[in-house]
Amino acid sequence: MTSGCVLVTGGSGFLGSALVKKLLQEGWQVRVLDNNSRGHARRLADVVDDIEFIVGDIRNYDTVEKACKGMDVVAHLAYINGTEFFYRVPEQILEVGIKGALNTIDACRAHKIDRYWVLSSSEVYQSPERVPTDETAPLIIPDVMNPRYSYGGGKIATELLAVNYGRKAFRQLAVVRPHNVYGADMGFEHVLPQFIMRAARLDKETPKGETIDFPIRGGGEQTRAFVYIDDFIEGCYMAFTQAEKCSFFHIGTMDEVKIKDIASIVLQVFGRQGNILPSQSPAGETNRRCPDIKRAQALGYKPKINLTEGITKMAKWYLEHQTLWPSEQN
Repeated sequence: MTSGCVLVTGGSGFLGSALVKKLLQEGWQVRVLDNNSRGHARRLADVVDDIEFIVGDIRNYDTVEKACKGMDVVAHLAYINGTEFFYRVPEQILEVGIKGALNTIDACRAHKIDRYWVLSSSEVYQSPERVPTDETAPLIIPDVMNPRYSYGGGKIATELLAVNYGRKAFRQLAVVRPHNVYGADMGFEHVLPQFIMRAARLDKETPKGETIDFPIRGGGEQTRAFVYIDDFIEGCYMAFTQAEKCSFFHIGTMDEVKIKDIASIVLQVFGRQGNILPSQSPAGETNRRCPDIKRAQALGYKPKINLTEGITKMAKWYLEHQTLWPSEQN
């Protein structure tokens, strides 16, 4: 089946809204379930007449069960993202993660929905032995006392629930692990939006021609491989629709870049040079992360947008929407 009726939980989020639009383009009938606590209805404003939107909490089974009625597929994306939330409300992250997984799985079973798509995370494997990292990497929680791992722990629980309930319940289970997806309107709690807002402020404060002192969290030697939202969604859709009985996919790029070099690229987008100022890394920070994407490439996935191009597109959106910035950044 390449089209039908699909429920997207978390559909007003950054990734969810992009997936909704891709599904519509491919001819799917789309229903969204979200309470907009982390998502924003504005992300779906241009397609609001083409979807059914249910405002509700993923933690409420009755709400989820009703939302699943009549669906062919459930795409479960609802979660709480953003590093600051890992430390501030870890119990809520786990509640949303585990109840959300159980409620969507139980609702699928109740309505005999046998296709289940899950958005997981690269956080499930933390600091892997091999980089680039493929889908067979062991899943670990390095320290249960560190609230940061509430996020990865909830995603591990989601994967376990999906696989083990899915042995009997699902004809098709697809699990996608995104790797540092970025783009316009992705929120304000992640490294790239924060770099862009910081660069914009410092660009105004620092006389033209002078080097900007640009503080970052950590030493800047840690690496990530960023993927632009358009590329990610193409790969995610391929994985969801082409997956076999039980399949896992790492979606991202294999272009590993140091965080201090990301900061320099952001400054270059503003036409400035920077003096990168390192600081203490928070406990639990992963030093290297880069996915092995061969499994996705076998489906036809091929990222097209390079980092400088993607950051330029992203910065343009954030500069045009400064009224949405957190007050301390305005």
